[in-house]
Amino acid sequence: MKILILNGPNLNLLGKREPTIYGNTSFDSYFEQLQARFPQLSLITFQSNIEGELIDKLQEYGFEYDGIVLNAGAYTHTSIALADTIRAITTPVIEVHISNTFAREQFRHHSYISPVCQGVLVGFGIRGYELALSSFLIR
Repeated sequence: MKILILNGPNLNLLGKREPTIYGNTSFDSYFEQLQARFPQLSLITFQSNIEGELIDKLQEYGFEYDGIVLNAGAYTHTSIALADTIRAITTPVIEVHISNTFAREQFRHHSYISPVCQGVLVGFGIRGYELALSSFLIR
């Protein structure tokens, strides 16, 4: 089973950025843990701070991969283009957020991508990625 983990803006700063919200672990370090925890999955990851690059990756993998785990970061709350892309592809997408977006600023309470995703994981910390991967294995 082939899974893409796609991270949006500022997620390259995990482990450094607001550790009280996002923790102390870098995504690269955590990705190695995910690969060890899920040897039955072929995992790749991509991160970009650029909306168009995220769209390009969704289009590139969205018809051939078995699943996509997407943390769109702040684009979650602003990007109709990402929602349109998810709607256009055939690969199921799980939306993940490290923090509980509903316990934060009001603008973070709305997601343009949730309605077009297979599921949403919010507020489980970095382990949300693990939960998303597990969900692909049980469907």
